[in-house]
Amino acid sequence: MKKIAVVYWSGTGNTEAMANAVVEGAQAEGVDVMLYQAADFNADLVADFDALAFGCPSMGAEQLEEDVFEPMFAAVEPHLSTKNVALFGSYGWGDGEWMRSWEERCSAAGIILVTDSVIGNDYPDDEVTEACKAVGKTLAVL
Repeated sequence: MKKIAVVYWSGTGNTEAMANAVVEGAQAEGVDVMLYQAADFNADLVADFDALAFGCPSMGAEQLEEDVFEPMFAAVEPHLSTKNVALFGSYGWGDGEWMRSWEERCSAAGIILVTDSVIGNDYPDDEVTEACKAVGKTLAVL
């Protein structure tokens, strides 16, 4: 059975809600999905999954959360080039620069993002929630 990991960091619950929607979308396709907080995920776990979705909000000057998420992602990044990967996250200011930078970083590392990244302003509305479910479904059927 296909296995998907949804890995996120959330300070306010917004990105956590998005992660739960990604999980819901994947589960609707009947795959095995594991939800991890970033602090509980590491490079050794990557091999256990066919696909991975990573979620992190915009922090500071439009960057990934630096204390937990960034070190985790830097550690797993070299192991993702053979996996189906998707990104999502929330923001409260700015224009999504952190996501564009993250996508460029993935591209430079040879990571193929298999679906459009999803960003949501503050708590995910219905449109963002449905987009996150679609990310989960896409990861499940690839």
